[in-house]
Order: sequence, then structure tokens, then C-alpha cells
Amino acid sequence: MKKIKIVKVSDENLVSAIEALAHSIWREYFVPIIGSPQVEYMLKKFQSRGVISNQIEKQDYLYYLLADRDSNWVGYFAVIPQQKELFLSKLYITAENRGKGYGGCALKFIETLARDNGLPKITLTVNKNNTGSINAYKKLGFVITDSLVTDIGGGFVMDDYKMEKTI
Repeated sequence: MKKIKIVKVSDENLVSAIEALAHSIWREYFVPIIGSPQVEYMLKKFQSRGVISNQIEKQDYLYYLLADRDSNWVGYFAVIPQQKELFLSKLYITAENRGKGYGGCALKFIETLARDNGLPKITLTVNKNNTGSINAYKKLGFVITDSLVTDIGGGFVMDDYKMEKTI
């Protein structure tokens, strides 16, 4: 794996970079899992520039871009500090960079962020059919703690497992 850079998203150019990554990653990765109509709906509802900016400015989300040594964007993640946990809202890596350790490096950074904020665990949700990610999270110490079905509008639901890791 190349050396990783983690860049906190602090301006609209970086938000635009996340939006472009999201559109590319989601269309490639999630269409086989949840179908194109739901992917397009979720991109608009959760991964668009305006929504991301609003989450950063008004909802306490912390977004970060992942870059290789050559400053090529290879992925992104977002967390939300909550009262007793750090919620990992998003962690996505481009297809050509999966399996190279970027996700693991991001999770080490996230664990440090949780510790630095006095938060004893990290939680996340993952689609029940996303077996690759579920297995990766398990290898990194996460356990399934709940099963959730959430109506997200537009006739769609998120059928997820809740996972957590005590740090």
C-alpha cells in the first residue's frame, strides 16, 4: 500500500471531490447490492454536494478524504461524534484501491479520533447483503449488535446490520 494522506474536508472544492467519488463508487459497488434506482435516490439524498455541506455545517459530521502519496483521491469517510460513541457514517474506497489497506488505515485514524474525544466505541451500519464489507469489519474487530430496517423515503429502505467496536 502507498502511504496514505487523510485530509479534513473544509471547503467546497473538497466537498465536490467527495461527491464525485461517491457517484463513481456507489454506481460501481452498490448497484449489484441494492439496484440502480435506490443507488440514484441515495446519491441524491445522502451523497450530493449540498447535503454533504449541510451535514458538515449544521449536523456535526466530520468528513475526510483519503489520498495516496501522489495526492490522488482513493476514498472518503465521515463520522459523527455522539454522546457515547463515534458513529462511522460513511467509509468508501475506489475499486482499484480496495484491499490495499486504505480502509484499515482510515479505521485506525477513526479509533484515535474516538479515543481523543473520550468515546469508548465506534458504531456503523452496513447493508446485510454487503458481505465483503461485513467480513472486513469483522476482521477489524467489529461485531454485529442489531438488525435494522429504516425507511428512507422514495419507496426504499435500508436493510442493515448495526456493528460496533469497543476501543
